[in-house]
Amino acid sequence: MEVILLERIERLGQMGDVVSVKPGYARNFLFPKKKALRASKGNLEHFEDQRKELEADNLARKSEAEDIARRMDGLQIPIIRSAGEAGQLYGSVNARDIAEGVIESGFKVSRNQVVIERPIKILGLFDVRVRLHPEVDTTIKINVARSKDEAEQQKKLGRALLSQEEEERQANEITEEAAVIAAETMFDPEAQARATEELSKKDENDTDAQEASNRDADSEEVTSKAENTGSDESQTGEEEST
Repeated sequence: MEVILLERIERLGQMGDVVSVKPGYARNFLFPKKKALRASKGNLEHFEDQRKELEADNLARKSEAEDIARRMDGLQIPIIRSAGEAGQLYGSVNARDIAEGVIESGFKVSRNQVVIERPIKILGLFDVRVRLHPEVDTTIKINVARSKDEAEQQKKLGRALLSQEEEERQANEITEEAAVIAAETMFDPEAQARATEELSKKDENDTDAQEASNRDADSEEVTSKAENTGSDESQTGEEEST
């Protein structure tokens, strides 16, 4: 189905674009939210008549969203959840939870404006995108902790607050991972090829230096022999004269 976009839709198009979408998406989302019109000659003419008004309205809403984004800069939302010692949540944090936290902080947003790239199922600090306008996004930080006190500690540490045993286990995993990466690099064919090339160049340089040294030695030997020969001839001449 072809539709006329009445505003910018992420990964779909800009205001005024005629794009193809699935009928269900158009009927269940675009048309009810007044984000698009069915593409027809009459609707295209209607859109062109209303374009200036739509663009002015969009500009006003965009300006308002940019102001809200500036005020939300640095916003951190604490969300309290039960979790095990390893930091695994008994459940997950969803868009509704985050929207409610943002509203409690004094900003009006809906869960549909919260964009979660991947499920939040562990304790810690997470960056989450909030779409304030089709052309304006802002990023807030979600602080998932077991209690408000732990949330404050995580805010200071900049990471999840885990048991000492779990932190030591994760530290060991990081060390082991670094060792594996180093071993893989050691046996990486490309790395080996680079090392072989460097050694070959070094050997060539050493060989060139040795040959130059040998040439110098040969030259010195020839010079020495010539001097000795001249000395012998001179001595012979003196003896004959005597």
